[in-house]
Amino acid sequence: MEIQANLIGENVSSNSPEAFSLYKKSHFGEPIGEKVLYSLHETLFLVERGKMEVFYAGKKLSSKELMKKASNSDKRIHIKYPVFRDLRNKGYIVKTALKFGADFRVYEKGSKPGDKHAKWIVFTDHESKRLTWHEFSAKNRVAHSTKKHLLLAILDDEGDVSYYEVRWIKP
Repeated sequence: MEIQANLIGENVSSNSPEAFSLYKKSHFGEPIGEKVLYSLHETLFLVERGKMEVFYAGKKLSSKELMKKASNSDKRIHIKYPVFRDLRNKGYIVKTALKFGADFRVYEKGSKPGDKHAKWIVFTDHESKRLTWHEFSAKNRVAHSTKKHLLLAILDDEGDVSYYEVRWIKP
């Protein structure tokens, strides 16, 4: 099953039956009317897995061309995508969290978007980036106000991801 999708501007979508089938099975994309819309992270992941072909102006894009177009839209894709891939490979459902000012929201294994709320809100960064207490506090406030746990995902130079979960405690 290979989904045929189109890139128009910064949006990737498909109206194929396979797209709707994969959404029902694995929650990739977001059904909107007659189409399933995909985030750039989902698109890269599905192309990498051989489950999707993306066309732009009638031409099939290679993984490399798709990554180049994605990095034009999102300058941090090289940091965020490895985190997305790692979490999806571990069986989590990962969705964007733009409206929260974060990178991703992550659902516990077995949870479905729409049925339950995401457990974590994820901020990604490279290990070389310094985080001030002010920035850390702001991220914590976002997580707390959205009733989610804060998950910091740190990418190292080897491409490995370390996760740090932050929670409020009452002494």
